[in-house]
Amino acid sequence: MEEELFMVQANPWTRTKQLLQSVAAETHLDPLLLATLLEHDKIIEVSLPLEKDDGSIEVYKGYRIQHNNIKGPYKGGLRYHPHVSIDEVKALSFWMTMKNAVVDVPFGGGKGGIAVAPKKLSEAELEKLTRLFVRKLVHDIGPRVDVPAPDVNTNPKIMSWIVDEYSKLVGKYVPAVVTGKPIDTGGSQGRTEATGLGGMFTLLAILQKLGVNPKGLTVAVQGFGNVGSYIARFLQEQGCTIVALCDSRGGIYIPGGIDSIDQIEACKREKGYLAGCYCVGSVCDIVNKKPLRGIDITPEEILELPVDVLVPAALEDVITAKKAKKIKAHFVLEMANGPTTAEADEILDKKKNIIIPDILANSGGVAVSYFEWYQNIHKKQFTKEEVFQKLRGKMEKAADTVFRCSKEKGITLRKAAYTVALERLAKAWVKH
Repeated sequence: MEEELFMVQANPWTRTKQLLQSVAAETHLDPLLLATLLEHDKIIEVSLPLEKDDGSIEVYKGYRIQHNNIKGPYKGGLRYHPHVSIDEVKALSFWMTMKNAVVDVPFGGGKGGIAVAPKKLSEAELEKLTRLFVRKLVHDIGPRVDVPAPDVNTNPKIMSWIVDEYSKLVGKYVPAVVTGKPIDTGGSQGRTEATGLGGMFTLLAILQKLGVNPKGLTVAVQGFGNVGSYIARFLQEQGCTIVALCDSRGGIYIPGGIDSIDQIEACKREKGYLAGCYCVGSVCDIVNKKPLRGIDITPEEILELPVDVLVPAALEDVITAKKAKKIKAHFVLEMANGPTTAEADEILDKKKNIIIPDILANSGGVAVSYFEWYQNIHKKQFTKEEVFQKLRGKMEKAADTVFRCSKEKGITLRKAAYTVALERLAKAWVKH
């Protein structure tokens, strides 16, 4: 559900296949299973002709790509973004297969979206487009088939439209057709915070295993949407010093530490962007920049800051080979999907930077999506405290399994995460 939009710089599906083949060779994966994972079960492309409020007609392309359902129903977000493409969604759906396996929930991988700039549509137009999309997908989604969720530029309200339209089409109320819904339509407590909180649990678990105290660690977060704001808030609560934040239009760097994430968030809501949100007391304004010794930064410059932890929480491929050479952070916590190119990954590994990979770090969202789906299916309702407790257990167990695999095999955390995922998929494959 991020709003920070950065340019994709490479074909993510090509890169992902190369990594899969490399890890599969090292784990001696069944060739038939490898061949299965290198393809997608189903690629759905639909035409969405929309009559706009002024009577004009515009045709949009919609996609739903179902990668694999060995472990359960396809699961993954829907993004509304003008640069949605087949290759991007192919990679994202595969990552969901791996992510669900790493965090050990009974889902496969799927992803989809509409190639549209939602801010250019009225709410009525956006709702009409969403409902049309559901009508085109009605036979391909469902609680036991494929369960979408929010992603870039989609939100609980859009999920509620999907539930309503799908329920009308099938003739009964089916809240479990999507996750990430509003609470009053079957959503789960804690879903909004889930990805950021899961990232915090993961980082703390890895730091503990390395004997590193989080208190005082300096942190820079690239991307200040739902995930970026929550990870910054949660890490600050754990004693980390948040020194830099940015969105797609720029950001702020305060070497002494940002005092209040809530104030920054309120300032961004009011202005529409984060740049210039230097807050002192109740005043957030550029006039506070000098007293705070603040520095205006770009989304690219935040990657190069002298911090302990860098958190890319925007979109894919923002850490390129050129940028990797300039990264000073010892830890990179990937809260975005695929933020690091293959070339950059190699460079960071040689530099001994520790990358906590996306399919582990940001899997808290899908873990709580599973809890939401479970509650809908079984007509239960967990409290927020129960959700957070269950999430902590999931993330700490996943981090422990990946870390042990990394140490035992002498491989990076990324390769270890893929190895764990492939081993679980192979076990499910035998029973499939």
